[in-house]
Amino acid sequence: MSTPKLRAELDGIPTYKPGRPPAQADEGRPAFKLSSNENPYPPLPGVLEAAIAAAGAFNRYPDLACVALTEALAERFGVPAEHIATGTGSVGVAQQLLQITAGPGDEVIYAWRSFEAYPIVTRISGATPVQVPLDADERHDLDAMAAAITDRTRLIFVCNPNNPTGTVVRRAALERFLDRVPADVLVVLDEAYCEFISDPEVPDGVGLYRDRPNVAVLRTFSKAYGLAGLRVGFAIAHEPVAAALRKTAVPFGVSQLAQDAAIASLKAEPALLERVAALVTERTRVVDALAGQGWTVPESHANFVWLRLGERTADFAAATERAGVTVRPFPNEGVRITVGETEANDLLLGVTEQFRKEL
Repeated sequence: MSTPKLRAELDGIPTYKPGRPPAQADEGRPAFKLSSNENPYPPLPGVLEAAIAAAGAFNRYPDLACVALTEALAERFGVPAEHIATGTGSVGVAQQLLQITAGPGDEVIYAWRSFEAYPIVTRISGATPVQVPLDADERHDLDAMAAAITDRTRLIFVCNPNNPTGTVVRRAALERFLDRVPADVLVVLDEAYCEFISDPEVPDGVGLYRDRPNVAVLRTFSKAYGLAGLRVGFAIAHEPVAAALRKTAVPFGVSQLAQDAAIASLKAEPALLERVAALVTERTRVVDALAGQGWTVPESHANFVWLRLGERTADFAAATERAGVTVRPFPNEGVRITVGETEANDLLLGVTEQFRKEL
C-alpha cells in the first residue's frame, strides 16, 4: 500500500525530549521534578486572577496581534512596538526565525551542546546545522563559531546563558564576535534565562540589538516568570526581521490566557525580582555544596547546574530518581539539574555526595 510522500528533510530529525515527570521515590517519600528548568514558585501576584478572568471568554479567539502585550513589552524594554514579535514560547519564535532566514542549502551555526531544539528547528527548515563544540570550560567558542561562517550561513544562535551548561558569554567577547559576523547574517541572542544573571559583565542583548540590525533577542515568560504552561515568548528585532516573524506566526497561537498572564507578570516585577534573588541564592548554595563534595561545576548563570558525567550519566540519573529527584540526562555527556525547592535540592545533594565517592 502506498503512503503519502513526506519531506526528506524529516529523516533523521531528532525528537525533542522534555524533562521526565517526577517518579515515585522509595519508601513513599515525596518526588521532585528537576528536569525541565521550571520555576518552583506559583504564579506571581495578580497573574492567576488575570488568567482566570481570561478563561471566562475562551470560547472567543485571542487577540491575533497581541496588541496589549506588545505595547506592554515595548514600554518595558524601551523599544518600538514594531520591533516586537510574539510566539508560542521562545522556542516557537526560534522556529519562526528559521522559517524567515534559512532553507535547503543554507547553514545555521550554534554551539554544542546547547539548546536541543536548535538542530530540530534547523533541520525542519531544510537547512544544514553547523555545530561548534563548546570550549574546555563549557562555554561558547566564539572564535571557532566565527571561523565556521561561510557564504551559506544565514543564522547564528548564541544561547546566553547556555542551556544546559549555564555558562555565559561576556560583553567584550560577544561584541568582538558580532563585529566579525557579516551584516547579512542574523545573530539570535537566546536569553531565555537572562533574569538569573548577576554578572555585570554579561550584556543585556536588548542593548546590543539597538544599533545592530542583524541582531535579534529571544526572551520567554516560561522560566523566571513561571508561565511555562501557557507558552508565550517574544523576539525583539529590527523592523524587517520582526515583520517577517509576525508573518510566519501561527494565527492565534498565543492564547488570551497567556497574553493576559504575561501582562500581569510584567506588572509584578518587584515580586519577580525577589523570587529570582531567592533562586540565585539557592543556586549558589547548591554549587558551593557540589564543589565541596569534589565536583567540577561550571559557573552557572541560569536556574540550573551542569555536571559532565560521560558514561556515568545514566547511572547518576537512575540514582537521583531512586531518591525522588528527576534530572535531565544527556546520554554519555552529563546531566542538567534545575534549582528547585530547598527540599528537592537537599535530596539531590545527598545523592551527589554518595555518587562522588563511587567515582
